[in-house]
Amino acid sequence: MKYQKMVRGQFGSRINRFIAEVTINGVNERVHIKNTGRLKELFLVGAEVLLEQSNNPERKTKFSLIAVEKNGRWVNIDSQAPNIVAFEALKKEKIPEIGMVKTVKREVTYGASRFDLYIEQENKKGFIEVKGVTLEKNGIAMFPDAPTTRGTKHVLELAKAAQEGYTCAILFVVQLKGCYEFVPNRETDPAFADALQLAVKAGVQVLAYDTIVTEEGLTLDRSIRVNLD
Repeated sequence: MKYQKMVRGQFGSRINRFIAEVTINGVNERVHIKNTGRLKELFLVGAEVLLEQSNNPERKTKFSLIAVEKNGRWVNIDSQAPNIVAFEALKKEKIPEIGMVKTVKREVTYGASRFDLYIEQENKKGFIEVKGVTLEKNGIAMFPDAPTTRGTKHVLELAKAAQEGYTCAILFVVQLKGCYEFVPNRETDPAFADALQLAVKAGVQVLAYDTIVTEEGLTLDRSIRVNLD
């Protein structure tokens, strides 16, 4: 996926879940944060950031915060981006664990949940739930960075769909390069970690891919090891 009209800035402070103060070309601007997670390890005073300038004159904020530099590399924080890059990758058959798909649709309702992707393969139908990962510690990608009741619900609904015969997968899109392993963040959300293990027993695939993050966009790249223990 590609962004338009990107500019650099320096992070100042987080005002609330949706708004941050950033210095752009010497001017303090209030900008939209495209992620409601905690992101405490990224939102440090003075951190280099990437922002996308909006063409909409009706917006209250002129810029959206897209990425933050951490240890010399960009971490994409756009919570909408993982679904887009996963959709693009599936259409180009870039996720071999899933295999060839004939149809891919976004945002499809099943039961009480709305899954990110619906796929049709030869004689099979299925769902894929996509989770964006921004938390990294010593080369290990972790999710979530805050308790997620909604995320746990989605995982359990996916397990139910798998038991009913659908092909199901959870794809963790690690929004940075350099991680060698993905693990659920059990310390932060044990219920989510337990739900993942139940989903695997029900037949749900759990995959993790890193990404190539540039100043212009985000691309799904390579599979990394998943450790659910």
